[in-house]
Parts: sequence; structure tokens; C-alpha cells
Amino acid sequence: MANYRYGEYDGGPDPLAAPYDVRGALDDMGDSILGGGTPADALRELLRRGWQGRRGLDDLLRRVRERSRELRGRGRLDGMLEQARALLDTAIGQERAELFPDPSDDARLREADLDALPSDTAQAIRQLADYDWRSAAARQTFQRLRDLLRREVLDSQFRGMKNALTNPDPAAIQRVKDMLANLRAMLDADSRGEHTPADFEAFMAEFGDMFPDNPRNLEELVDSLVRRMMAAERLLASLSDEQREELADLMAQAMEDAGLAAEMAALADALRARRPELGRPQRGVRMSGEAPLGLGDATSAVADLADLADLENALAQDYAGASLDDVDEEAVRRAFGRQAVDDLEALRRIERELQRQGYLTNNGGNLELTPKAVRRLGDTALRRVFAGLENGRRLGDHDLRDAGQAGDMTGATREWEFGDEQPIDVPGTVRNALLRSAANGGHDGTVKLSAHDFQVAETERRSAAAVCLLVDLSYSMALRGTWAAAKQTALALHALLRSKYPQDAIQVVGFSNYARELRETELAGLGWDMVQGTNLHHALMLAGRHLDRHPEHEPVVLIVTDGEPTAHLQRDGRPWFDWPPSPETIELTLAEVDKMTRRHAALNIFMLAEDDRLSAFVDNVARRNGGRVIRAAPEHLGEYVVNDFLRTRGARRQR
Repeated sequence: MANYRYGEYDGGPDPLAAPYDVRGALDDMGDSILGGGTPADALRELLRRGWQGRRGLDDLLRRVRERSRELRGRGRLDGMLEQARALLDTAIGQERAELFPDPSDDARLREADLDALPSDTAQAIRQLADYDWRSAAARQTFQRLRDLLRREVLDSQFRGMKNALTNPDPAAIQRVKDMLANLRAMLDADSRGEHTPADFEAFMAEFGDMFPDNPRNLEELVDSLVRRMMAAERLLASLSDEQREELADLMAQAMEDAGLAAEMAALADALRARRPELGRPQRGVRMSGEAPLGLGDATSAVADLADLADLENALAQDYAGASLDDVDEEAVRRAFGRQAVDDLEALRRIERELQRQGYLTNNGGNLELTPKAVRRLGDTALRRVFAGLENGRRLGDHDLRDAGQAGDMTGATREWEFGDEQPIDVPGTVRNALLRSAANGGHDGTVKLSAHDFQVAETERRSAAAVCLLVDLSYSMALRGTWAAAKQTALALHALLRSKYPQDAIQVVGFSNYARELRETELAGLGWDMVQGTNLHHALMLAGRHLDRHPEHEPVVLIVTDGEPTAHLQRDGRPWFDWPPSPETIELTLAEVDKMTRRHAALNIFMLAEDDRLSAFVDNVARRNGGRVIRAAPEHLGEYVVNDFLRTRGARRQR
């Protein structure tokens, strides 16, 4: 005969456990939900704080804002104009120094030409393009100016191009032209559906050094170019009208001088056809630094600031339909590196796994808790309630000792009787058979059972109860800060009945201007009603119907409120509200109280506010019904309600 021994698994990680345990995340969310928040708000708070050592959205937001301040203080966007003017003035000064000692008319004519140069830097450079410099130093300075413009303008369009053209020559310019032609050909082929990954690999093998971002495919390359072009447009939009015109002229002239104007214009047209957002007006940015920035560096700063602005908006998650999928992972990587991307992915995984493992569901864009999640939160609420009860207090074991199928074991046994459904006491039954066999002289080693040998284990009998918890949902509950306690109490009571008293029938009724039944799955995500009215009349009507559907159950009615009745249900089904309460509201509510009394249902009322009108009303109810009035501090409401429920049921069973 095989023997089996069962014990805790110690062969490594639990093979049946979920690959990514998010129960702790749900428990963290539960603090917010049990405190009165919605599932969406609770998840947002968890993602903001971070979890299990991963940075949260708030930390990423802080870093984004710090990075933005750092970039804004880096320098001025008009630095290119300042550098161009400085080099131009230097070249002109060097030329004047060469001309001054020469008494010839040619020298004076040249000085007159220099005096007539326009104040606009771009136009002055254009007029000097064909000027025959007498000063070798001036000619060299002017050439440095033109090389600088060419490098900076190309760098503003293609990040890293400035380094590629540090020592420009015709071959380098020709290579740029070849790159632009190949890029245009790829875009055209892609628009026809003829582009292949091999084409892109060949392009990067030849021109990859011009793209330090190292794009992995054509789409990423287009993203990089579009980002750069939009940044250049934002830079121009950040300048004054005069500066904008002057810089645009400089950029156009630089491309003309390099012989790249036509190619760059064609590329811009191709990108605009592919990405319509390039045609939209761009907003400028503000820079507060003092150091002048080159055009390429200024464009990079503007592009990074635009990325950070988009990141800040996405990380704030304060718009309708916000999701972590809105956060651009590539922008996070560019700004903060791989670790920040890993932190973001960990947060995304929390949200995915909560849904995949059955704790959250997305219903039409609304995040809702599943029954599985609500049960866990209810158990958490119940543990908190029991933790607050006094040590040594009896926590609800039933007192009737007549054997019953649903009760806990008492430790006692008795002989089986026909009709018994109690668990068989196997050791006692076998012992009886052995003793009987020994008394009859049986020595063959076999055990034969007879009906007289059977023993059953006695259990405590658990009578069923019909439980009604009536919870005030009026706006005053939120104003007084008592709604969260009421919500946690309702979840705890549900968990208690589900785990300890599954035979009981519970109904939770929320009431404001109307009353309505609240399922357990609704409670966790429920908020208060921003309406006027405390319609206890309607709530008692619904509770009465629940008790009538369970006539054999013990009636238990618990009422949680912070105000006297101010509304009732009219004959046409519409609520009537009045303050102070109308005599009809009080009369109809007390009529429902009297009906509860005839059902032998005591009403135990938990007052969450000290109010003379409320005190007078509940004292009147207690006199008419025989129930009790408990003045409960919100932080102890769950303890009072659960303990009162257990006491009430125990008292009824002892009758």
C-alpha cells in the first residue's frame, strides 16, 4: 500500500505561482480604494509613487522638469546670428586695416563698398560672396564664416553633420549630396511600396556615420529627421521677426553656397508629404541662458525641450483616457537613459498584469475591479476590523450546539443516527469496529464495519440570517469625511459573511435621494452621490423586500448615517426633498420602521455625526422598534458594525 505525505513545497519558487505577482500592488491600491478612491485613482497613485524599488511617474516628472530648467539655462537661441555677425565684423575690420595705408582710388572705392554694406548679416554676406578680398586674413575669416554657416545649417537638419564637415572639401559636399539623393530614392520607393529592409541596411552601411542616432529602419530615420525639422521651425518661431528673417536668409544662403538648396528643399517636401504635422505652425520656446548657442546646438536644445514638454504632459496622466502607452519610450531613453526606460516598463507591466491576472478590467474606458479583486480587498478590510477589536472578545462563533452541517467542529462525537449529515469521525468509527471485533473473538486481521460502529463529529449549528446594511451615500458623508469608513465597513461585512457565514443572505443598500442595492463588486469603486437628500424611507422599503424574500432567516438590519431623513419616495416614484424635513418624510419613514418592527427586525443605527435633529429621530426609532443607537467615531465604524452584527446574531440564537 502506497503512503503519501503532504507538506509545504521547498523545491524552489512556487511552480503554480503567477509569473509576476501583483497582489502586493493590489493591496497598495486597496489603501486608496478603501479610503474612498476609485480603482483608476488608486492605480494612478500607485504608478505615481512607484513600486518595488522602481521609480514612479512623480520621480520621472521631477527629473523632466529639472532637465527642462537645465536646458533653458544653457544659452541663447540667437547665438548663430551673434557668431555670424562677429566673424563678419572681424573680416571687414581686417580688410579695412589692409586698405587704410593704401592711398589709391581703388582702396577708397573698396572702403566705400564696405561702408555701403546692408546692416542685415545675411544680405551683407550675400554681397560679399564675390568680393575680391585684399587681405588674406580677411579672406580666411570670411571663408571660416561660410564654412561655419554650412556646418551649422546642415547640423540643424542632420544631427552630427557638423562633425562630418569639420574640414569641408568638394568630396565631402558631394557625399552629402549623394546621401540626400539616396534618401530621397528610399522615400520614393517606400511610397510606392517597393522599399525593403535590405535597401535601408545598404544606405546605413554607406552613410551611417552621418546619423549618430543609429536608426534601425526607415521609419525611425524619418522620425529623427522630422523631429529635427520641427525643432528648427520652433527655433525660428522663438526669435523676433527681424531675427527670424535674418537667420532664415543665412540658412538659405548657406545651402545655396554649398549647392544643396535644391536637394534640401526636395527632401523637406517629401517629408511634409509623409508627415502632415510638419506643415502646422510651431510654438516657440524660451531660453534664459547667456551663452550664445550654435545653430545645431540650439536646434538640439529646442528638440529636447519639445520632447520633455510632451513627456511632462504624458507623465502627468491628467487628461481623459490617459495611459502609460502614451509615454514615448524613445524620448525617455534620450533624456534619461536605459534605467528610466526599465522603470517605465515596470510600471506598464503592473497595469497589464493587474488586468491579465484578473484583478482589473477595462469596461468602455473605465477601470473596474473584478470580483476576484473585490474579494481580496474585502478580506483586507475584514482583517483591519478584527485587528481593532478588543483582544479576547468572542468573534462570532455560534452557540447552538445541535449538530449542523455548516458549523465548525466542536471536538465532540456521537453515534450516527439515521438522517445525519455530519462528517464521519473515521478514527472513532474504526476504533468501535476493532473493539467490537475483539470482543467477538475476531483475530483474522480484517476490520468489518456495521451501522452501530459509525460515529459522527458534532458541529456548531449555524442559523441563517438575512442581513441588510443601509449606507448613507449623501454628499454630507463626503463633507464630513465619513464615506471612506462606511465603504470599508460594507466590504468587511461582505467578506465576513462570505467567509464565516456563507448561508447568510446579505444586501447592502446605498441611499441618497434614491436608494439602490449595491453589489459587492460595485462597492469598491463606489463614490458618494453629489445630490441632496437622505432617503431612508426608500432604503427601508428595499430592506423590507429583502427580509420578505427570506422569511426563515433571522433578520439583521444595520443603518449607517450622518443625518436625519430629508427625502421620501412619492407615489409616482420620484423623490421629494425638503429641509428641514417635511412631516410627510418623517411620517413615511417611521411607517417603514413600524413595518420592520412587525417583521421582528431590530434596527441598529450607527450615528456618524452629533446632531440634535438626528439624535431626536434615532431615539424615536429606538423607542418604537427596540433597536439600539450607537454613536460611532468614523475610524472605529467597522469594528462597531461587525461586532454588533456578531453580538446580534449570537443573542438571537440563544433565544
